[in-house]
Amino acid sequence: MDGLDIDAPWLLEEPGRLIVNGVDVAPLVDDELDRRFPGRALRRASSADGLRDAWAAVEHAWQSAIRRVDAMQPGSVDAQIGDEWSFAQTVRHLVMATDTWLRKAVQGVEQPYHPAGLPDTSFVEDGRDTSVFSVGSPSWAEVLQARADRVGMVREFLGSVSEDELTSTRPNPHAPEHQETVLSCVRTILEEEWEHLRYATRDLDALERSQQEDAPRG
Repeated sequence: MDGLDIDAPWLLEEPGRLIVNGVDVAPLVDDELDRRFPGRALRRASSADGLRDAWAAVEHAWQSAIRRVDAMQPGSVDAQIGDEWSFAQTVRHLVMATDTWLRKAVQGVEQPYHPAGLPDTSFVEDGRDTSVFSVGSPSWAEVLQARADRVGMVREFLGSVSEDELTSTRPNPHAPEHQETVLSCVRTILEEEWEHLRYATRDLDALERSQQEDAPRG
């Protein structure tokens, strides 16, 4: 088991457990991730004011990550570490996730998806229509514009959402026979944001190390 690397985001959801020497370490992992990503703990908010604070924290964290990648070597936004998504692809997926959980689930938009969005493999495997999404890769500027639009939509929605609306229900966007509260949909957006920021940050760290190792020595 020495050197074992576990990446299990759903482990931190009930009834997730990871027992090491008789100790459930999942809460310890969660606390450490909250420390590494200031504002992450706010994703558990249940009030309208709390959700507004949670979204402001997400916006700030992603703005910092985007400034970081923009300051790196040209092409860094499209670089992939292993088989993982590039930074640009991750941002595109967040566009799609917002469209799924806000525009489709909460707002009931008939055609909610932006062409720059990027669905995951489960979306394709479930036989959902992918024709709306870009066949090629949109430019980084186009991705940033789509992202800014969707971030603004969440901010605007949370700016006026009421406590009663948060407790109202909507069909689950993946399984319409099941109901989700609006609060649950918003929390899913927050979870998507923080988990993918964790992945993106992890890969930027690896990319920076690689670029530093490849840099010519003076």
